Amino acid sequence: MSGQIGTLNESSLHAALKQWYKEPFDQLEMPIDNFIIDIVRNNLLIEIQTKNFSMIRTKLEKLIQNHKVRLIYPIIKDKWIINLDSQWKKIRRRLSPKHNSYIDIFNELIRIPHIVSHPNFSIEAILVQIEEIRKNDGKGSWRRNGWSIYDQKLVRIIDQKKFYTPNDFHVLIPDNLSFPFTNLDLAYSLKRSIGLARKMSYCLRKMDVIKIIGKKGKAFIFGF
Repeated sequence: MSGQIGTLNESSLHAALKQWYKEPFDQLEMPIDNFIIDIVRNNLLIEIQTKNFSMIRTKLEKLIQNHKVRLIYPIIKDKWIINLDSQWKKIRRRLSPKHNSYIDIFNELIRIPHIVSHPNFSIEAILVQIEEIRKNDGKGSWRRNGWSIYDQKLVRIIDQKKFYTPNDFHVLIPDNLSFPFTNLDLAYSLKRSIGLARKMSYCLRKMDVIKIIGKKGKAFIFGF
């Protein structure tokens, strides 16, 4: 069955969020239109995606044609890394220096900006704290010196924001950003990388929240 994520393969984070969102009379793991849906709540289909919106893009594109769909996306604000040795013994627990915020939704939203404008679609971003379990098996990324990510576990849900329409994303535009602006101006206001600023402006432009109104050298100038 296409679009199916087997419960045996889902991460602890995904499973915990599914249970946290579940309300009385909700149905879990229901087959609809040849897909398995995480949560069915009356006429609303709720999908939880912990990473890589490319993997769920086709599923969303098809489901929104006939159903109300809400995408739940956890953004990791704080992450504690737990290292296990080859015998599954805990070696250490440390807090990652990387702390994400709602702005980081654009790292994934860049894959589906065209879906956001659809009246049947909404997205809920949640800030979470997690534990990431890593095992020293020599099979992981070279960036982690061969350590594999074994699982991610929910520690706490900190905050939530719902986005029903493209205009709802206005709240993520920094108050100190002067219009019109370039991606460099946006990066400076966000205090984030130029790469993330480009992803954000691309998404907002595709969602008709902003538009290109000129150029400054090779840089686009954006406005309303």
